[in-house]
Amino acid sequence: MQKLIIIVLLVVVASGLAVAGMNPEQAAVLKTVNQFVDGFNKLDSKAMLTSCAQQTAIIDDFPPHTWHSCSTWLSAYNAWAKANGVTDGVVTLADSMRVHITGDRAYVAVPATYTSKHNGKSVNEPGSMWTLVLQKGAAGWRITAWAWTEGGTSGM
Repeated sequence: MQKLIIIVLLVVVASGLAVAGMNPEQAAVLKTVNQFVDGFNKLDSKAMLTSCAQQTAIIDDFPPHTWHSCSTWLSAYNAWAKANGVTDGVVTLADSMRVHITGDRAYVAVPATYTSKHNGKSVNEPGSMWTLVLQKGAAGWRITAWAWTEGGTSGM
């Protein structure tokens, strides 16, 4: 009986450790998300667009607020930024995030901060939330949808 209890406790502890840390599939999903963010932060459109599926549903806080591909979103973002004097945009993701995978689909929700300069003045947008859906295909995980929910804004 003691051996059975010890085995059950070990299984419970081991499963808790697996949940606490990222498994390899979750790490692969986050690699794609981080590729997009790193591309955005380094002005590397190729890295950003490679992380997206050809069709990507996007909701964001600047007009026209909805797009159906990362390339059309990026063009709209660049036009919006230029028209509004926005430069040096950087996205920082929080360490606390949710990554749920079911089959070939993944759901990611992560608190984020967007910082930039608006006509040379620093702007900080903490408390935002970025929610994404990814699908795994022959090329690996690709972003198929995302929504950015604006947090508090300072200076814009």
